[in-house]
Amino acid sequence: MKKIIVFLLCLTVSANFLFAQDIERNVKERLTDYFNKYTATAKISTPKLNSFDINYDRKAIAIYASESFAYQPFRPETVEYIYNQVKELLPGPVHYYQLTIYADGKPIEDLVPNFYRNKKKDKERLSLNIDYKGAPWVKNISRPNEISRGLQDRHIAIWQSHGNYFKNDKNEWGWQRPRLFCTTEDMFTQSFVLPYVIPMLENAGAIVYTPRERDTQKNEIIVDNDTPNASLYLEVGSKKANWTNAPVRGFAQKKTIYKEGENPFTDGTCRFIPTERKKKKNKDQVFAEWVPTLPATGKYAVYVSYQTLPNSVSDAKYLVFHNGGVTEFKVNQKIGGGTWVYLGTFEFDKGNNDYGMVVLSNESSEHGVVCADAVRFGGGMGNIARGGRTSGLPRYLEGARYSAQWAGMPYEVYAGRKGENDYTDDINTRSNAINYLSGSSVYNPQQSGLGVPLEMTMALHSDAGCSKTDELIGSLGIYTTDFNNGKLNTGTDRYASRDLADILLTQIQKDIYSSYSIPWTRRSMWNRNYSETRLPATPSTIIELLSHQNFADMQLGHDPNFK
Repeated sequence: MKKIIVFLLCLTVSANFLFAQDIERNVKERLTDYFNKYTATAKISTPKLNSFDINYDRKAIAIYASESFAYQPFRPETVEYIYNQVKELLPGPVHYYQLTIYADGKPIEDLVPNFYRNKKKDKERLSLNIDYKGAPWVKNISRPNEISRGLQDRHIAIWQSHGNYFKNDKNEWGWQRPRLFCTTEDMFTQSFVLPYVIPMLENAGAIVYTPRERDTQKNEIIVDNDTPNASLYLEVGSKKANWTNAPVRGFAQKKTIYKEGENPFTDGTCRFIPTERKKKKNKDQVFAEWVPTLPATGKYAVYVSYQTLPNSVSDAKYLVFHNGGVTEFKVNQKIGGGTWVYLGTFEFDKGNNDYGMVVLSNESSEHGVVCADAVRFGGGMGNIARGGRTSGLPRYLEGARYSAQWAGMPYEVYAGRKGENDYTDDINTRSNAINYLSGSSVYNPQQSGLGVPLEMTMALHSDAGCSKTDELIGSLGIYTTDFNNGKLNTGTDRYASRDLADILLTQIQKDIYSSYSIPWTRRSMWNRNYSETRLPATPSTIIELLSHQNFADMQLGHDPNFK
């Protein structure tokens, strides 16, 4: 009798095993076919079934798709549609099992950006209730309108891919990308970022920082108490307060060409004075004044500099006198000391006059000090020598590595390879400069720096790739999650960067279609280990806008209206 029972048990187990094998073979065939024939909402490589696991005890199925399945955008309705399709494929015995589909290590429902969710927000990808409450770095007081629902007082970093750099192995300067269709990527992306993207963000209220020079003006004039030239630096004090040297080093331009590691922001002095409440008319005015002697009439970017002191104020009052009138700014000197701080770009006449200058007052609503250092007019020519010579190009065409040195960044920010590999250093400088600026802020509390609350970064590139037909290559997004234990420096989940890439690609496609009725190609969202998305302390993405190698893309890319 016992033998019969054992035999029946073995027979039952064998039958169950064969039954399970048959089900799993059936499931595998159906899922493999589904993924091979899957049509995504973006142009991605064909996804595949990596594996699946059926838990008969818990009545659950976990399906693991290839990484490329995660390259597409997911929305609540997309996720629901995919689950319904897959569920319909499952054979009867497991048709009602609990189903979870994974891609890029996450359930696909978790790949829906918070912005597009109606419920179940992923709090790990939000800013964890972190927000900057202080005064903005720079505020244009003369703006005729107050922006309340845009990007008012938000600090954003953006840059335009590559730039001219020193090729250490060849001992020569050159472009990082080849010449195609009458341009090179190093210059092509400039034509989007400088005249269009940055002004658009600023008009929406944002404070925008770029680690590369933004001004195309070839001339550059420095006005400073330590830099004697044809320009004029003037100070006026009062009975109660006078300008004196600050207890820290400041800017001085002691040479026209700088070598590796030299920092002009440690070569001079800076001045400071106690603040006073707003004075009545006809009372003594206290100010510092920078009057440039300009070589030509034209538009010049205006950069100020100062040092952040223990009792610096957040509302230092600057006035820019230019051909269009007077524009007033408040600059938060509690942050961002020891580098160039962009105010705006203005039209000035040739020579010097009393309607072309910058004035800093000691008026403030706070009790403290204001600090005065050099003021720079114009982008200028590259002045960093590598291999014994400069690039010979305007600074805005050079890589971020050289702008960072001229901006007073520490050596380790722009020369991690100790001067032996400018190519790699330039790529890393873009992120390192942002981290140095944002260090000690609420968005980058783990790193020491200048305290500027930069809360996101975007690098705009153009991509390689071509089509033998008139097909558009289109836009690609890149982000990085496999770094720093999957966290940004505030503890936010790095998938916030995927959300950023997804939102930007969605808006680009929508805007192009609405303006041109073109079914713009949306490509993948890659989760890759790229420096520009790995190193930033805040959510970051690379947008490869279009292909500089494809004629159909470049027909639009050279159209000013498209830009």
